[in-house]
Amino acid sequence: MSGQEKALKTLAVVGCGVIGNGWAARALAAGLDVRAWDPDPAAGERLYAAIDTAWPALQRRGLAEGASRDRLHFTTDLEQALEGADLVQENAPERLELKQTLLARLDAELPTSVPIGSSTSGIKPGELRAKCQRAPQRVLVAHPFNPVYLLPLVELVGGEQGADAALQKAETCYRQLGMRPLRVRREIEGHIADRLMEALWREALHLVNDGVATTEEVDAAVVYGAGLRWSLMGTFLTFHLAGGEGGMRHMLEQFGPALQLPWTRLQAPELTPELIERVAEGCEFQAAGRPVAELEARRDRFLTELLAVVERYWPEAEGLEGRI
Repeated sequence: MSGQEKALKTLAVVGCGVIGNGWAARALAAGLDVRAWDPDPAAGERLYAAIDTAWPALQRRGLAEGASRDRLHFTTDLEQALEGADLVQENAPERLELKQTLLARLDAELPTSVPIGSSTSGIKPGELRAKCQRAPQRVLVAHPFNPVYLLPLVELVGGEQGADAALQKAETCYRQLGMRPLRVRREIEGHIADRLMEALWREALHLVNDGVATTEEVDAAVVYGAGLRWSLMGTFLTFHLAGGEGGMRHMLEQFGPALQLPWTRLQAPELTPELIERVAEGCEFQAAGRPVAELEARRDRFLTELLAVVERYWPEAEGLEGRI
């Protein structure tokens, strides 16, 4: 391995909720040491249980040399958790003031060469680093997707004050974790992927609220239709193919005017008690009495197999980095 590939040996996980635990599992599977911190002593037990739950899927995916659950250390002492860290991943609840205070403390205590990634799903990096004084440019958005230990996308946002060197170093670290970093060109609430998911989520709620479809029918429309194409081509290339030999230019000429039709709604519907009940009952019907743990295990088996297929078609396999 080159020196660059050895850049990441120890990951410090700050905050051990669902996302933090997912980061810990991914790092352990990548053969790293993980030092995890949470102010709640009971979080340690939940962390170890989460690792045990994720491990079978990670074994199916393939563990790196030296990967072991024994390389995990949990502590309620933040300074202890940060010792020797090459990368710090912050996963505190999505409350701006809480994150600002915690990130300022991390910035003050860590060597300036250590990147600090925040798992925030919507807060901009400029807001996150507002209280950081020592090396604020190394505080970045590093937004993953659940389950973190399987899904490879991580959105990296440096913002106007983010240093290119810090972004590059962070990107190298996340690639060593088996992630696929996506640099977001400019700061925006919700980054890229969550904004796309929220648009679909709002429309899905309208369809259920208006009695057009049940939750099961909406999910079926995604699973057996667009979702299958999206897992390979995403949105734009899917529509490019819809234009036939003329590609996207012809598609926009033919179907572009339909964008002006009032098919979709941009505003979310009011979450009335009736809508909440309808959505909750629909999901419970789909779950068919299966506990969440069983559904998660089913999801992980599916994602493990699906990722094996997707990776055979990833651009890197053909040497076309950044192209599909």
